[in-house]
Amino acid sequence: MTIALKRVYDPPSESDGYRILVDRLWPRGLSTDDAHVDLWLRRIAPSDELRTWFKHETPKWEEFASRYEDELGTHGELLDLIGDIERHRKRVTLLFGAKDEQHNQAVVLLGVLKRRSSTLVRKAGGEADIA
Repeated sequence: MTIALKRVYDPPSESDGYRILVDRLWPRGLSTDDAHVDLWLRRIAPSDELRTWFKHETPKWEEFASRYEDELGTHGELLDLIGDIERHRKRVTLLFGAKDEQHNQAVVLLGVLKRRSSTLVRKAGGEADIA
């Protein structure tokens, strides 16, 4: 699995592959042309309630990550969609708008995707290339 993370405000590159925005709100001050987003998957983003509670406050990170993982548990079809896109496109970049590159929903989402992929590979008896 080759899925990377990148701030949507950073310049796009060919190595990004298929670019998926995983924020619920469109990034401020960024036009759709400048964002170079292939898919805006806003439904996979944290709920409005969780997002407004977290406010990107680092002391809330562990609780946020746990709550968001619970929410992702109800979005299996969207997680499968990202996996399908990655299998067909070979490279996916999850885009996020947060300034904090270590404490945001894309980090949690990537972790969930890696665990799902690892579980599927173990069931199939193969090996995974998880970036």
